[in-house]
Amino acid sequence: MADTATPNVIRRADYAPPAFLIDTVALEFDLIPERTVVRNTMRVRRNPDASHAANFELMGEQLEFVGATIDGAPFAHAHAHEHGLTLDNVPDNFELTLTSICNPAENTTLSGLYVSGGNFFTQCEAEGFRRITYFLDRPDVMATFTVTLRASKADYPVLLSNGNLLEEGDLPDGRHFARWEDPFRKPSYLFALVAGKLVALEERVKSGSGKEKLLQVWVEPHDLDKTRHAMDSLINSIRWDESRFGLELDLDRFMIVAVSDFNMGAMENKGLNIFNTKYVLANPETATDTDFANIEAVVGHEYFHNWTGNRVTCRDWFQLSLKEGLTVFRDQEFSADMAGGATDEAARATKRIEDVRVLRQMQFAEDAGPMAHPVRPESYVEINNFYTMTVYEKGSEVVRMYQTLFGRDGFRKGMDLYFKRHDGQAVTCDDFRHALADANGRDLAQFERWYSQAGTPRVSVRTKYDAAQQRYSVTLTQGYGDAAPAARETQKGPLLIPFAIGLIGKDGHDLPLQLEGEARVSDSTTRVLEFTQTEQTFTFVNVAQEPLPSLLRNFSAPVIVEYDYSADQLAFLLAHDSDPFNRWEAGQRLATRELLTLAGRATTGVPLQLDDSVVAAFARVLTDETLSPSFRELALMLPSEAYLAEQMAESNPAAVHAARQFVRKRLANALRKDWLAVYKKHRTPGAYEATPEASGHRALKNLALSYLAELDDPAEAVRLASAQYDAANNMTDRSAALSALLNASAANGGSVEAQQALDDFYRRFEKEPLVIDKWFALQATQRGSAQRPVIEIVRRLMAHPAFNLKNPNRARSLIFSFCAANPAQFHAEDGSGYAFWAEQVIALDAINPQVAARLARSLELWRRFTPTLRDGMRAALEKVTSQVKSRDVREIVEKALA
Repeated sequence: MADTATPNVIRRADYAPPAFLIDTVALEFDLIPERTVVRNTMRVRRNPDASHAANFELMGEQLEFVGATIDGAPFAHAHAHEHGLTLDNVPDNFELTLTSICNPAENTTLSGLYVSGGNFFTQCEAEGFRRITYFLDRPDVMATFTVTLRASKADYPVLLSNGNLLEEGDLPDGRHFARWEDPFRKPSYLFALVAGKLVALEERVKSGSGKEKLLQVWVEPHDLDKTRHAMDSLINSIRWDESRFGLELDLDRFMIVAVSDFNMGAMENKGLNIFNTKYVLANPETATDTDFANIEAVVGHEYFHNWTGNRVTCRDWFQLSLKEGLTVFRDQEFSADMAGGATDEAARATKRIEDVRVLRQMQFAEDAGPMAHPVRPESYVEINNFYTMTVYEKGSEVVRMYQTLFGRDGFRKGMDLYFKRHDGQAVTCDDFRHALADANGRDLAQFERWYSQAGTPRVSVRTKYDAAQQRYSVTLTQGYGDAAPAARETQKGPLLIPFAIGLIGKDGHDLPLQLEGEARVSDSTTRVLEFTQTEQTFTFVNVAQEPLPSLLRNFSAPVIVEYDYSADQLAFLLAHDSDPFNRWEAGQRLATRELLTLAGRATTGVPLQLDDSVVAAFARVLTDETLSPSFRELALMLPSEAYLAEQMAESNPAAVHAARQFVRKRLANALRKDWLAVYKKHRTPGAYEATPEASGHRALKNLALSYLAELDDPAEAVRLASAQYDAANNMTDRSAALSALLNASAANGGSVEAQQALDDFYRRFEKEPLVIDKWFALQATQRGSAQRPVIEIVRRLMAHPAFNLKNPNRARSLIFSFCAANPAQFHAEDGSGYAFWAEQVIALDAINPQVAARLARSLELWRRFTPTLRDGMRAALEKVTSQVKSRDVREIVEKALA
């Protein structure tokens, strides 16, 4: 299972087309958990555009080779080895049949064909297909697939694969079969099969052209009542892709299957999407508002891949963002449109804020560390390690910049040309860029640098107002500051940055915009400046008063803006900016500045104080009923401890925690009456509704409860939280109440009310795995104290009967939550968190290297911490390096230590 071979570095510059092409694939499976026989018949021909090769090299891992035939005759010159199969001196055009055996029951990596809960599932992206059969397992080899599945009818009554069902029937000895055909050429990473005891929620819909389509959501029988939201999300996704991009579902049916053992969120296999149960199953009692929103987004994401990823796919894995960045952008736009349509900018901004928070906290940190890489990487050791925030989230921002430059209509023109040129092909990020450029008559050569340069750009801003001439100049300078070495190596020159700006007058209203040289005032009060030089000045004319600039509106590019706003100016923007994103941003800047100052004081032991103006700014937002509840919840949420620690010259999680807790307590006590009023006003009595409006009310109410739990005397918060817990008719309110009880009890080393709620929560939901994941996560991320360190709670929970290290969701809920989402406790000075991390990375590496590698990344920024913490992290990294075997984990820890 572990690959102990010395890993080779794979480089984009070394790409060469395959020596052979495979046009058709006919797969036959005799499904037995311990010994599945696979018969693979391929129509193979030499690639006229590649160098001649005498031998045919196929990839294969963990397979038992049985035999080969060419054009129906046994072929003796086939040699199986550790990494595949070599066939000597093959003809130019031939039919090849290979028979092999795999062991799905023992496949704990969850890559390839594996068994979970007694059912068969597959995961082939990126290189799992080679664990099923010998193949040219690379994305630029595309074929049509026909698949025949045979299995015990009693044990596996449902047999599914890609495409359309051709026939099914019974066989002797209690077995049955199903034959599927996918009429569209696809790479092997999009292959899928499922076999087991499953039931489906079904719907039939008509596509825009009037064709009837069968939609199915397959789950284990006891989960059928949790599938309605996933089905509705699928239907909404289909309708949205038709209306927004003119893209129809191209198969007769579309299937979603949920499995509890899954390394990722979901997989877009053509017509047969396989999902982690976390992103399918939901009802009000078991799923939070966040879960409902995530299911909608992930269902949309995987469905949208049907065109951006399946119909047009990647030439090689360096182009991964071609499909992932583009499809993340599409799912973000889908969610924003579902919340606010195309015109409700305030509702759309809530989604935008949520996405940027994730980008800043996770992707900006990645850009600052040893794993920094461009959106289109230049090399890798293990491709599974490059399913990263940079490829996905920064890749999405790169796609969004096209829309910012060209508008929705121009972006749609580019998408139309992209599909017209490349449908059915495996292509590159440059092909996408050329389609957008050509459709809009633009030269985007400079824009290529967004794909090839790592690091987060910094844009410093200087402004000057000439009252006599009524001219306002804005000078932008771009660079990378103190970028990580991995990022500095890739930088080639200035980027094309679409920089959106507005000017705000003293009355809080936007001023009209007219750039020097323009004949008239712009119709819009937001202007997108095309910033293309290292330094560039833009001058606005006829500016009647000195304005306050609103910079990078709607976060128009993934950059860090450096401008020396005063605290009063930030408070003014928080109160008046017409751009909802920048209004939120002003509050975050204000809070971040204050929190970092306090963290610096906490480091040196200086008493902490919070300026009354900061409290007043928060009070204005809290009591402003003209703002939507969802926006107020986001604006009143302090920056995370992890994000704040990354802003320090030397990260000190304990100091950050002390500062953030001080501010939360100060805001709680100073605004106690307002928090109570908001809590009472935004209750949502009656039946649960998973609408954006109702979710916003619950979010603001539960934020108020979390602040009340910080009161010096939390008795009232405990009473409110206990009552909310007991009366809750939905998981959002119940889990929020439990979290508040845990935090209210932290200062006292625990409380009876919190423990009673924890015990009750487990009893209520012990048969609901996804809810028990929440139970583990809440305990792993609780605040803890010197008397009750969370590491001890986590270690106890590791021995709980419900914990299973082999299940990725369960490992993430407890181990990942503690290591990644509880920085103050994880980074304890005694090094106990790091010792725990090392133990778990080593244990997971022997079971599931992909999951282990994701956990390994928790320490990649170790050099940025205080000396004591650095020493502890380095020792833990060295311990892992000396014991792990997989190339997945070795690549991470060796880059961290290099």
